[in-house]
Order: sequence, then structure tokens, then C-alpha cells
Amino acid sequence: MRALVSVSDKSGLVEFVGQLQALGWEIIATGGTQRLLEEKGIKTIGISEVTGFPEICDGRVKTLHPKVHGALLARRDCESHLEALRENGIGFIDLVCVNLYPFRQTISREGVTMEDAIENIDIGGPSMLRSAAKNYRDVTVVCNPDDYEQVLEEIRANGNTSLDTRLKLSAAAYTHTAQYDACIATYMREKAGLAEKLFLEFDAVQTLRYGENPHQSAKFYSDHQTTAFSLAYAEQLGGKELSYNNIQDANAALNIVREFDEPFCTALKHMNPCGAAIGNTIEEAWQAAYEADKVSIYGGIVALNREVTAKVAEGMKPIFLEIVMAPSFSPEALEILSTKKNLRILKVNMDKSQTSQDQYVGVNGGLLVQKLDTTTLTIEEGMCVTDARPTAQQLCDMNFGWRIVKHVKSNAIVVVKDGHTLGVGAGQMNRVGSAEIALKEAQAAGFTSDLTLASDGFLPFDDTVALAAQYGVTAIVQPGGSIRDEDAIKKANELGITMLFTGMRHFKH
Repeated sequence: MRALVSVSDKSGLVEFVGQLQALGWEIIATGGTQRLLEEKGIKTIGISEVTGFPEICDGRVKTLHPKVHGALLARRDCESHLEALRENGIGFIDLVCVNLYPFRQTISREGVTMEDAIENIDIGGPSMLRSAAKNYRDVTVVCNPDDYEQVLEEIRANGNTSLDTRLKLSAAAYTHTAQYDACIATYMREKAGLAEKLFLEFDAVQTLRYGENPHQSAKFYSDHQTTAFSLAYAEQLGGKELSYNNIQDANAALNIVREFDEPFCTALKHMNPCGAAIGNTIEEAWQAAYEADKVSIYGGIVALNREVTAKVAEGMKPIFLEIVMAPSFSPEALEILSTKKNLRILKVNMDKSQTSQDQYVGVNGGLLVQKLDTTTLTIEEGMCVTDARPTAQQLCDMNFGWRIVKHVKSNAIVVVKDGHTLGVGAGQMNRVGSAEIALKEAQAAGFTSDLTLASDGFLPFDDTVALAAQYGVTAIVQPGGSIRDEDAIKKANELGITMLFTGMRHFKH
């Protein structure tokens, strides 16, 4: 029995090959792999001894030879194949252990050149993997060091791997080469300015109990790239497994948290914030977010951008919550929250230095792709379009409301005061309807003066301005851009409301 070994990732290799040799296998090796094995006292046969041809072109050509691929592809049950091998002096290769040049790691390095990338495109490795995988009935193909032990166990027990194992390893090899080729294709197409193809690579994180509803199956996948503000990389410190709806809601909450540097807390239901607040401390932010809507928070998700303290945890303890997320938890807070056995406690990396990522939305028969909306303009006095100028406090509230409303389902209206939400109107078919919901919530909570209103899209008529004034709104921030902007400005001037246009909308469908 002969094995051909040529790997870039050499973890576990010496032990694996050493045990193969101890089981009576001959080892064929290439280049650096051969040098390592020989240094460790493992006798090998050089690839040039097998092919009768030297490695050429700086190692670009070494295994692309009939004495390699004939040995891998020949069917053992086909007499004409066997005769061809005998006539050409080709012996079988029964196992291939190959993994590929580190192309992805190479192009991820800062300052990498096109030449560096090109030299890390493996040619012989994928060819050997494909040949061996195609002939899995006779050849074992191993491309992942995690599989070494199972292969050795089966060889020890039965002299060879089972057909079922070889089939699974074949599928793994084709997956490995598919991922590798997709990465290269994406890189080369980007360099060539081509965009009509999209290659995506995601790995399963978990199989979910069900999707949005119990009759829908679902899985959670990770892109293995975006670690910050990502549930795929969150550390679960307690509670039940995440559900499909939990993941959707928690992801929406994390996108809101990313907006703030000061101590901040948001409570969220059905992908919309029901309460949000900033504070001088995380305790203040939590309390204000909770008081913003004590009813809707029931069964909701809470996300904070500071360590959860014992005081915050004590405040959460009496409330039924699905998830609490934060960058860290004090030992005392974790002990308190852990008494709620079903509460999902998630420690999330909140490093804001990571660049924005692509956002994918499936539609019937297709896929929409856009950059995540991570841009939020700072609201400044120069954006004012009315006679009434904003006060310093109104500017603070407009900046707060503007960062919240972008994460509310359109049509979206948010009413705020003193750095916390008072009313949220989400997903209505007309904007004045959303405004009415938000304004009535603020009124019901006892807030009827000096309020600030934020709208994710322009106000197409003056009706929202007029309604807002009736409920005590004195400042409005909106994108502007309607053909009826002058109507809204005129009405605001009549009512003494200061209004600012950002020039940027934040629809969220």
C-alpha cells in the first residue's frame, strides 16, 4: 500500500505518516513535506523517483504526471485500466494526503501583492485531490488533519478505510477544492472588475429546532469572516439554545448597539426597539430603556454596550427576557442571571474597528446583496431648514433619535427626550400612522412637551408636522428630499418647530 503526502498545513502530519509507515505503508512525498518527514526519521520516496521527472518551474510542476494521476484514477475493477498501468510501469497509490497552499491567508495579509497571491494558487494539489476523490472506491483522500485519527483507526482494524468513509472523505475533498477555487475566483474577478457572479461560503453553526414557525426547518450558518457584533461568534454563558427568531432579533439589537459609544442599552421585540437609552452609566441606560416601555419588554431581548453589573442584573431578574447580550458580565451579575435557567446569556465581541460587511437577503429564486447600513451622519445645526434654530439639548436628542430610527422597520417614527425613547412607530403603511403610534405612546407615558421626533424617510406632507405639534414636539429630524419639503418647512415655521434635513435616509424593510 502506498500513500502520497503533500501538505501545506503540517499539523499532526508527522504522527499520521509515522503510524501509516508503522502499519507497512510506503510513503511518497514532495518538497517541504518530504524534508520535514525525513528530518523526523520517516523514510520517504521522492515524487521525482516515482515520475522519473524532476520538479521544474520552481516547483510549479511536480505531481502533474501520468505516474501520479494514472495511479490515482485507474479503476481496480477494470482490466483495461490495470493493463494500462502494467504497460507503463505505474503502481497504485492508495491514499492521498493533501491540503492546499494558503491562498485565503495570503490575500488577507496587509500589503499583499498580486504576485504573492498568484504564487499561492495551488495547481497540483487540487488536481490530486480531485483524482483521488473521483476514484474513492479504491483510493482514500484526506485533506483535513481532523480526519487523520479515524483513517488510522480503520486501517489498523481492517487494513484499509471503509467504502462509506472514503465516500465522505471524497465529498470533503471536493468541498475543500470548491471553497479554494471560489476564493481564487472571487479574488481574480475583483481584480478584473467583474461582478456578474457571486460565490459565498458559509459553514453550519447549528441546526435549529425550527424556523420562524414550528413547521419550518432551519439552520444557522457562519461566514467565518465577521466576528464582531456577530451571534455566530458569541459565547453563550447560560440558557437554552438560540432559536431562529432569537437570532433575527438579537442581530437587530446588535446593529443598534453598534451605533453608540456612550453607555447604552436597548430592549427589542420583533426586530424593533421597544426601548432604548443612553446614560452616564450603564445602570442609568438600563433603567431608562426599561422604563421607556415596561410592557413591550416582556419576552424581549436586551443588549448593552458595557459590562453588565450586579445592579443591572438585579433589575433584570424579575422580568421575563429571552436574551441578554453584552461585551462582558461581572461574576456577580452572571451568578444572578444564571438563576433564570432559560435566559440566554451571550457575551459578544463589540469591537467597532471591523469594517462593514455585506448583507444578504433571500428572495424567491434570488438573492439581494448590499453593504450593511453602518453610516450615520452627525446631526449639526447647519442642517436646520427652519426659522427656529435647535438648542444644544435638541441636537443631542436628534442625534440619539436619528441613530435609533434607522433600525426601526419603515415607515419609522421615533419620539425621544433626554436621551431615551418615549414612543416607537414601526412598519405602518403610511408615515403619519407611524407618527400617531409613537406620539400616543409618549403621551400615555406622561410626556407632552419639548419632544424630538425622528423620521427614517422624508415627510411627504405637512400632516405629520401638524400632528407632532399637537403632542408637544418642538424638534424634528428627517432626511428631506420630498417635492413637498416646502410644505413641511412652512408648517414647522408656523408652529415654531425646529426641523433639520440630513440628506440621507435609512429605510429598513
